[in-house]
Amino acid sequence: MLLIQYTLIFAAVLLLVALGGCFSEHSGIINIGLEGIMVIGALGGALAMNMLSPATPYPVIILTVLLVSILSGMIYSLMLAVASIKFNADQTLVGTAMNLLGTAVATVVVRAINMSRNPDDVSSTVKYIDQKNALIIHIGSYEFNWFIVISVIALVAAYLALYKTKFGLRLIACGEHPQAADSVGINVYKMRYAGVLISGALGGLGGTAYITAGVSQWKFENGVAGFGFLALAVMIFGQWKPTRIALAALLFGFFRALSNVYTGYDVLKALNLPGTVYNMLPYIISLIVLAFTSKHSKAPKAEGIPYDKGMR
Repeated sequence: MLLIQYTLIFAAVLLLVALGGCFSEHSGIINIGLEGIMVIGALGGALAMNMLSPATPYPVIILTVLLVSILSGMIYSLMLAVASIKFNADQTLVGTAMNLLGTAVATVVVRAINMSRNPDDVSSTVKYIDQKNALIIHIGSYEFNWFIVISVIALVAAYLALYKTKFGLRLIACGEHPQAADSVGINVYKMRYAGVLISGALGGLGGTAYITAGVSQWKFENGVAGFGFLALAVMIFGQWKPTRIALAALLFGFFRALSNVYTGYDVLKALNLPGTVYNMLPYIISLIVLAFTSKHSKAPKAEGIPYDKGMR
């Protein structure tokens, strides 16, 4: 059962972050910075848990952690939005810078907080041992995480928002042909800001979901171990469609979960492979999958192209 539990939680992380990237890219903005957004969202969520008393009612802890994670991710994603939309900066370069900056900022902030409490503590670790219990759901002997429920809700909401609402159809139009969208009165700039901010919100949630997956503390100088890039692979493999992204997230989540539970299976233990191989497995699988499927990918046509209102 541990395999199922870990598969679901890692799939939930990938689903949340990949859906965020989906909204951003449907608006026309490539969000390479999901890794950095995850780190900053995780920082907000971890600090919120750390600063709350363990005696705080669980609903208050859950809501506070969710809100802080969302706000942290959205605020950080504004860097990409402003640079790409207002200043027409190269979206790939901005996203790469955000990834590098996110881990550095989180490390500096956590070390500063730890040193203010204890001058000898120069670690970048945040502990939330008791507070994390608020995020755990017990169903009989099974232990799940509230983020699994949140990811399912996000999946349904994303599908409905993209394909059943005016907002979603306008967002998709801005990523396919922004000039045509503008000609019928759609504000392309506002839609792109909305897409990036939604990606920031979901990316921030995904970051907190990742650092609470089976652990009660996190060392922020480690970042989020490339999960933002793995989420990009899930998004591409899922063809920018929420339902396909969910299936891809389950596939990649399964391979990531193996690194946590392989010692409990005699078949896997008999292979006598080092644990690092299982840690590498989801990234190897992502390379193989994308190598065979990326040529058939149909990304939004206008993604990555700065919008110029004067062009037709």
